Amino acid sequence: MPVPLDPGATETAHVLVLAEDVLPEELEVLATSRFTAAHWEHPPAAPDPRTRVPSLRLSRLSTLDGPYRMDRDVRARLGLPAAGVQGYLLRGPHERGEAPWPEAGDRDGLGRAFPDGLPVRDELRTVTWLVAAARRLGGAVRVAGSGVVLVPDPTQAVDLTVWSDIWLDPQACLVVVRQALPRAQLDLGREWAGPPPEAGRVPAQGTQDMDPEERAALHVAAEERDLQVLAHPAHRSSYGLLADLDADGMLAVGVEAVEEVPVVLAGVPWTEGGAIAYRVTWEPDDLAVLGQERPAVEHRVARSRTAPLVNAVTRALHTAVAGEITDMMDFVVDPADL
Repeated sequence: MPVPLDPGATETAHVLVLAEDVLPEELEVLATSRFTAAHWEHPPAAPDPRTRVPSLRLSRLSTLDGPYRMDRDVRARLGLPAAGVQGYLLRGPHERGEAPWPEAGDRDGLGRAFPDGLPVRDELRTVTWLVAAARRLGGAVRVAGSGVVLVPDPTQAVDLTVWSDIWLDPQACLVVVRQALPRAQLDLGREWAGPPPEAGRVPAQGTQDMDPEERAALHVAAEERDLQVLAHPAHRSSYGLLADLDADGMLAVGVEAVEEVPVVLAGVPWTEGGAIAYRVTWEPDDLAVLGQERPAVEHRVARSRTAPLVNAVTRALHTAVAGEITDMMDFVVDPADL
């Protein structure tokens, strides 16, 4: 039976509040996904004798202690959701920077939770992880000091990324994506059509005083270089695909070779030299709405229509290139859950 939470502890410690069916092992997985040194100092089987609760080390300065039992009167006193019957205390430094900008995007609500100064350094890393964990697990975060309760919306986490060691050429990727989204088109940027018609006849800015023969030789050398590039184009390391969703905006697939992968994939052998990232993202007509903690109902409806398309495209890509899938919080996603 978990130890009941002392409300006085919340004066200095942030609280992650979760439903009864969330296991400590699930938090451990999410912690190791973001903190390379995360480990149980006092595992659930052998809790800290001083507090009688397990202690999960997140970083050199911060631990997550719990679970504690959140009784009804405590939940009411702290303004917590009724389903939040277990809580974890984040014990670590309070490191604050500048106050939030009034017009800045605040999808996670940190601006209203820290009105006098946003967290920085270790506190920023751990607090943003708390919010990400709450979003993934359907929980909430109560911030010490302000007492603000953040209840992140799990449905906001639409975008997904497939990580693989397999590179699909643009045309091959288009075939794969069209299995899930037939309207997808390649977005390779504007093809170079050669120099403008006036090249060689109208002096470029800064060359008006050059000797005509010197200018002509310079143009010949430039044309030879252009021909070499056209004959031996550089290997493409990134490209994109787009699908117009009409009133719901755009669905984009960005493909690129990257050297760094999320912490959760850092120990996977095939990522040692980097990986190929297939990023499947939703772009609404008004991108500023993505920074809102509680967007309008029209945005939420469009998001609900687009999320299944993002999932379908991600499934198709994962079937083609294997690898791993991560969500917007850099947590691993099981393809069976899409």
